[in-house]
This record gives sequence, C-alpha cells and structure tokens, in this order.
Amino acid sequence: MNDMIRRKKRIDRGIKVRSDTIYALSSLKDLAYLLAPRSALILGVLLLPFLVPGLYWQRVLCLMGIYGLLAIALDFLANFAGLACLGMAFFVGTGGYISGMLNATFGLPTVITIPIATFVGALFCTVALLPCLPLRGVYFAVISFIYPLLVSKLIAATGAFGGTDGITGLSMLPNIWFNQYLVLGILLLCTFGLRRLVNEDIGLVFRGIKDNDQSIRASGMNITYYKALAVFIAALMGCFAGAYLSHLYGWVGLSLLAMDFSIFPLAAVVVGGVGTIAGPLIGTLILVPVSELLRSFAGLRMIFYSMLIVFFIIFWREGILNWARRKYEQFEYIVRV
Repeated sequence: MNDMIRRKKRIDRGIKVRSDTIYALSSLKDLAYLLAPRSALILGVLLLPFLVPGLYWQRVLCLMGIYGLLAIALDFLANFAGLACLGMAFFVGTGGYISGMLNATFGLPTVITIPIATFVGALFCTVALLPCLPLRGVYFAVISFIYPLLVSKLIAATGAFGGTDGITGLSMLPNIWFNQYLVLGILLLCTFGLRRLVNEDIGLVFRGIKDNDQSIRASGMNITYYKALAVFIAALMGCFAGAYLSHLYGWVGLSLLAMDFSIFPLAAVVVGGVGTIAGPLIGTLILVPVSELLRSFAGLRMIFYSMLIVFFIIFWREGILNWARRKYEQFEYIVRV
C-alpha cells in the first residue's frame, strides 16, 4: 500500500543552497537540472543557421546577432552599472566608420580592421562619454541618446566620411556561414562572459554603484573608473557590431547611427527580462523576425515597439526569461513516498 502513496516534488528541491547561485549537486539529475536551460540556449542559437530558410533570413539572422549584442550591452549598463544608455547607435556608428575608413583608406583586411575598430572605437566612445558619467538615471539616458544624433548631423553637414553617401566598396566577409557563426559565437561568448562577470567581485562593485554609489566612494574606490570600465565593456560589443555590419554589407553610412540601434535593444531588454543578461537575447530572437515581417509597414514598426514596451512594463514586468525561469524552478513531478 505504501508503494502506491505519491506526492508532488519540486524539481529544484534539495539543489539550491542558501542562494540562487550556490547549489548542492548529488546526482546527474541535479546537474542536468542546471545545465538544461543553458545547453538549450546554446544549441538553439548554434542550430539557427540550419533552420532559417533562404539567404534573406540568413542575413536577418546576422542582424539578430547584432541586435542581441546591443541588447545585452544595454542590459548590463542599465541594470548592473546604473547607466541607462540610449545611445547604442553611437557605439555602432563609431565601430562601423573606423573599420570602414581603415579598409577604404589603407586597404587593411577585415581580420585586422574589425578588431582595431572594436577596441579603438570602444576607447573613443568611453572617452567621449566620460564627461557624462557623473549623471544618473534619465539625465544620462537623454545625453547618451543625443550623441548619435549629433554625430549624424555633423557628418551630413560637413560631408566628412563620405557625407550622406557614406563609404562604399568595403571588403565583404567571406560567406554567409562564416558571417552567421562569427556573430552568433561572439554573442554567446559575450552573454555567458557577462553572466560570469556580474557574479564576480567586480560585479558587486557595479551593483553597488547602481544602488548606492556613496557607499562605494566611502570605500575608497574610484566610481568614475568603474563606470568608465562598464561603458568600455558595453562599447566593445557595440563597436564590434558596427564593424561587423559595415563589412557584412560592404558599406558604411549614416544608417549605422539610426534610431533603430538605440530603440530596438531597449525593447528586447524589456521583453526578454530586465537584469538577466540572457533575457535580452531571448527578446531579440523574438522581436527581430516579427520586425522583419512588419517591414512593409515602414515607420509603423516604431509604434509596435512602443506599444510592446508599454504592455510589458504595465502587464508583464518580469519579462519572458524571468517568467520562464520561475515556471521551470516551480515545476513539480510525482514521486513515491
């Protein structure tokens, strides 16, 4: 009779110890519980190039990787360093123009221009935003949003860097498979790298600056240095996205400073889950295909983004990843007592 007695047991019972990041693993089943979500995300992203139909959607997948990099960079800056940056297009444009100029002027190959544009562009963006780092909240967001608008107007007015025509005839990336796996590999590396970073000691400093920067200052730490470091890390991802995009299409112009590169990452963060790092990646995987399907509506896509952000902020604030994580951890199965 006792063999027939059953009860429900949560899948994470006995695994979590003291916190969400400390676990007690006693079996392969416990290990599988931890690895399953991460493995599913990695395998899903790596298999995407084989699942999308045709060259057009393969190019869309490359754009998905670019927007994913911008989204996780924005999530890192806003929710771990307290810098709500709405100027991600500034990073994209800087990386794109540096890589384009190096290739068009000096004839350097993409294997050199992209790394140089990534690091030099990130350094330039960090120095450019350095005077704004004492600002917080909406003030930093507004100022950072002005940067790409200012740069685009200066280029259009002065005719610098090809003016409104841009720089054409750039070297192209080798082939579509290399293009896809390059950006997807960098995306996964940045996602899990940032996840590890925010759980280290320096991550505690970043969160301390966000929550109470006076306590960090009282500890003798240089707040400006850590804010600049956070901006540099985010700018690395944004500048790589711009450099990659310039050689994906063989052209660089004012479109790299477009508002889409600032608004879309914000929508992906809100939809995927704020403060999760991986959540914005999920949001990007959902929003980019929907955005392409709405391309025929042109400017109305911005209205769709706006309505989506309002809906998630009011009715589904936790985002998709936080909701999925909660459901996964609360999953129950039948066991014999």
